[in-house]
Amino acid sequence: MNKAVIFGAGNIGRSFIGNIFSSNDMGVTFIDANTELVNELNRKKEYRIIIKRNKKADEEILVKNIEAIHSSETDRIINSLVESDICATSVGQGALPYVIPVIAEGIKIRKKESLSPLDIIIAENIRNGADFFRNLFKENGLKGDEVGLIETSIGKMVPIMTATDLAEDSLVLNAEEYNTLILDRKGFKNKVPDFPEIKAVENIAAWVDRKLFIHNLGHAASAYLGFWKHPDRKLIADVLEEDQIKLQVREVMTESAVALLSEYPSDFTEKDLTDHIDDLLFRFQNKALGDTVFRVGRDLSRKLGRDDRILGAAGLCLKHNLPFKEITKIFYSALEFKASDQNGEPFRADETFLENVGKMGIPKALTDLCGLDPVSDKSLMEKIVEADNG
Repeated sequence: MNKAVIFGAGNIGRSFIGNIFSSNDMGVTFIDANTELVNELNRKKEYRIIIKRNKKADEEILVKNIEAIHSSETDRIINSLVESDICATSVGQGALPYVIPVIAEGIKIRKKESLSPLDIIIAENIRNGADFFRNLFKENGLKGDEVGLIETSIGKMVPIMTATDLAEDSLVLNAEEYNTLILDRKGFKNKVPDFPEIKAVENIAAWVDRKLFIHNLGHAASAYLGFWKHPDRKLIADVLEEDQIKLQVREVMTESAVALLSEYPSDFTEKDLTDHIDDLLFRFQNKALGDTVFRVGRDLSRKLGRDDRILGAAGLCLKHNLPFKEITKIFYSALEFKASDQNGEPFRADETFLENVGKMGIPKALTDLCGLDPVSDKSLMEKIVEADNG
């Protein structure tokens, strides 16, 4: 049996990447820092994914052929990497500097033993992820051409599990039906896996930006507009029941889609992106999934970053001399976002972020908190501040 190593046994690692590998007859080894999670995965040797669909019965998927290793067990991890056929990471950007040195050691042994290069699927929310990995590998004594670095566009939505669900089964995950992994064909050193769930594309940058500036932007718009107009509604599906909110979210996504057509005329057509927006709005309204306004909107410091879903989309519009009035409205609605989780607890970092915005004012917050450059991003800053004054 072929083997895969996945760093990160969280929502995407298990419900998406691990499921794809396992369903295509691969043994899967998860690497994670959560001791309880690792122990439970090793005890059960399987876990359940519940596919949630509106007005249809749930579908249960049982993921087998798995094991887990704690991230502290370096030697075992390296041995697994040497024996593996493919690797993936889904740990978050902040954890990668701790993960890459271990992977680098495995690659060095593979090279010494004349084994095939290791392909790494980068299942992270990082633009230009291959360059990010390449720089970390360089710091650990490896050249970028010694490893396959495969960027992805992760479009699967996996909600936060409730305490009630986890009390019954600590490993269970709810997920939507969508199960397509878009990845960079050019990043592979070995043959692209012939899995039905994989869609290998030639220009991954276009697809990463489509994910960020349509999917992520539209999702965030739903959360921020939804909370602003209906702070009592907890689910994304609930706020989108209001036609006016849904229409405004569509307008936001369409502004960005027009910019994407200008940026990537060889990769998308207007129909492609219109159909994609229609599909996303349908998926966002999946009430059975139970995806919350809190989950989708939290982490403002990241989601209001210069290159992220809102300001990044606005910048792309500006680059092509296109309007972004609706996108700017989402920026300001995000500054009113104070949703809480299922226990009534706010996201503490967001409270601090909003307090700082209030103290600084918008112009200084755009530079000091959101990362805009006062020189190169001057026009974008002026447009955003002007919208506030208007």
